[in-house]
Amino acid sequence: MSIGRQEVLHVAKLAELAVREQELDRLVEQLNRIVDYVAQLNQVPADRVAESFLPGPPSVSLREDVPGAVPLGRSPADIAPEFVDGFFLVPRHEAMEDQ
Repeated sequence: MSIGRQEVLHVAKLAELAVREQELDRLVEQLNRIVDYVAQLNQVPADRVAESFLPGPPSVSLREDVPGAVPLGRSPADIAPEFVDGFFLVPRHEAMEDQ
């Protein structure tokens, strides 16, 4: 598959992008390189599954992947200058003083 100048201009128009004439040839070339690369991916055999890669020695075991919240070491109320009803209280910004 090849992308030409007209396709690039058409897509640019749909995306409401201004493409300068001097940039058009370079853009066509770049898009064709992308399309060629994606076409190469179709040549990869899909019937084989690659072995999982885990960094580090094989003796290191991974923890169980369990969804859920991670407990905090300290509660926000312990580290916040002011914390009321689950909210951090911060000083008003000077620009908001008249509101």
